[in-house]
Amino acid sequence: MSESTDKLKTAVTAALEEDHQRLADYLKIETVSAQNKGIEETVAFLESAFKELGAEVTVWRDVPGSNPFVFATLPAGPQGNAEKTLLFYNHYDVQPPEPLDEWQTEPFKLTEVAGKYVARGVSDDKGELMLRLSAVKALQRSGGLPCNLKFIVEGEEEIGSRHIPQMTVKHAADLVADGLVWETGGKDADENFAITCGVKGIMSFELTVQTAAVDLHSSLAAYADNAAWRLTRALASLRGPKNEVLVAGFYDDVRSLTPVEQAAVDEMNFNEEQTRKTFGLKAPLVASEPTTALINATTMTINGLTSGYEGDGVKTVLPKFAKAKLDCRLVPNQDPHKLAELIQQQLTANGFSDVKVNYLLGEKPFRSDLTDELVQTAVATAHEVYGNSVKLVPNSAGTGPQAPFDEAIHTPIVAFGSTWSGSGAHAPNENIRVADYKQAGEYTARFIRAFGEG
Repeated sequence: MSESTDKLKTAVTAALEEDHQRLADYLKIETVSAQNKGIEETVAFLESAFKELGAEVTVWRDVPGSNPFVFATLPAGPQGNAEKTLLFYNHYDVQPPEPLDEWQTEPFKLTEVAGKYVARGVSDDKGELMLRLSAVKALQRSGGLPCNLKFIVEGEEEIGSRHIPQMTVKHAADLVADGLVWETGGKDADENFAITCGVKGIMSFELTVQTAAVDLHSSLAAYADNAAWRLTRALASLRGPKNEVLVAGFYDDVRSLTPVEQAAVDEMNFNEEQTRKTFGLKAPLVASEPTTALINATTMTINGLTSGYEGDGVKTVLPKFAKAKLDCRLVPNQDPHKLAELIQQQLTANGFSDVKVNYLLGEKPFRSDLTDELVQTAVATAHEVYGNSVKLVPNSAGTGPQAPFDEAIHTPIVAFGSTWSGSGAHAPNENIRVADYKQAGEYTARFIRAFGEG
């Protein structure tokens, strides 16, 4: 390790220790976008945090109906490269903490337990943003920023980032950068540090059917149809026994993996034993090649079913109405609106024209070019910090609003962070390991420096 690198590592450690209270104060705010809680308090907190680093901060409130966007800029230091700009995306909202009785600590109080930081948002995504600000501080104290930095922080990621497309169009000129670092990421079940280069898309929708004007006495099932049975038969017609979607045209636009992407997938591992332990899986896996499926397989998932009487005791009714919530995870070239239309057409073709598709939201998939300089810099720096325990991941299995950024500013995107396979984002006892947090802080600072010098 060179003297400058050692100095930077020491500066990161000092900054993280100094900023521990800031992390605790940030996590203490109950910023639950689904309940419209804590938004303005959080925005004010972030304005102050960025300004303490010398950033120029603007709060964008010009997208109707949206929670505010916090935009901050920091110029390259005297010895830095003012011709290069790196943009960071994060979000300040978190999931609701329920079920509260499953938390072993207070959800909005940062607590250290057995080498882990525990709190709602510590992994997704408040902790990650505070880590990045500490890395910036360390760089400022170690010779100055190596390039220009920009941060865009939204407050609706946990409710679908509905206003990101409008924001990226309106503020494309402000967001222009040579690379974009996405929120979150970390180590997989085999303790490999992942550099992730995209996201799957999503199409969320409802299926509804009504078979009568009122709920009927269940004895009338002798001649009257049942909305619950009607819906479950319709659902069963859309997916086959091998997890395949039986909608005509559903797979037509799926882009095959390139040789570089396939090579990256081949290098990835799927630790089935650890995965089963982490999630308590009890049924057989539905994919013969789970790694490939996570990267480039589309899905159709029933999120929930509602019909008839669901209370205690017995009520013998024949339901008049049934509803199912579903989502599909999409891969490059698939369009959510088109798929919603195809599903409605397939239901009609299957004899279920009375089962209606209600489109709720959609986000397009995105995947960076794995040969891009930004990606390669991220990977090379990761090997310096994490040794050989590094994996290049073409895209995550989850979803985020990366496509609107690509369409607005046409820049490559990478994601990395401080989480681990047991972080439990969205779940009770959400956590990160303290050692991972410190290591990711060092990596973030070294990556920014490498990017500026590249």
